[in-house]
Amino acid sequence: MHFLYIHGFNSSPQSLKGQQLIRHFKSIGQSSQLSVPALSHWPREAMQQLERVVQQHDELLLIGSSLGGFYATNLCERFSHVKAVLVNPAVAPHNLLGVLLGPQKNIYSGEEYELTLEHMAQLERLYYPQLNYPERLLLLQQEGDETLDYREAVSYYSASPQIVQPGGHHGFENFESMLPTIFAFAENRWQPENG
Repeated sequence: MHFLYIHGFNSSPQSLKGQQLIRHFKSIGQSSQLSVPALSHWPREAMQQLERVVQQHDELLLIGSSLGGFYATNLCERFSHVKAVLVNPAVAPHNLLGVLLGPQKNIYSGEEYELTLEHMAQLERLYYPQLNYPERLLLLQQEGDETLDYREAVSYYSASPQIVQPGGHHGFENFESMLPTIFAFAENRWQPENG
């Protein structure tokens, strides 16, 4: 089983969750089982980067954060050997990021670019209004997300298994505590708690 971490908007492999995953896989001597690519700000190019990784592995679990959760959702719809854990995912980023059109700077890499209507159009083409394979997705959502309305993800992924926590924030508080759940889902061992 290979794992692919997909970072969010204006993020990078240097993000907290990316680094936590890299450290964890190193600690268990499995660094080669994790890919954490730095993605293009262009959605079409980012998807091409991700598809190359997807096509190299027979079994793959995606861990997608925010915009990365949106990308992971698209890949799960198109590739039958892929499952994903979505961490405070963006449901329809083409409807959200329009207010940010204009100059952007990646907080990790320092890369500067212009966010344009073409970015929005590329995102919209990746959107699935309805999910065909919701069972391939596990939603990890915190209600205290200050960037995205958590209710959108809870509704959109209503047919998928979900863990919704009170409080927290967009970066997902105590993400490392979810690693056992992520591995259990990857290995088909995870069962939702009753109650």
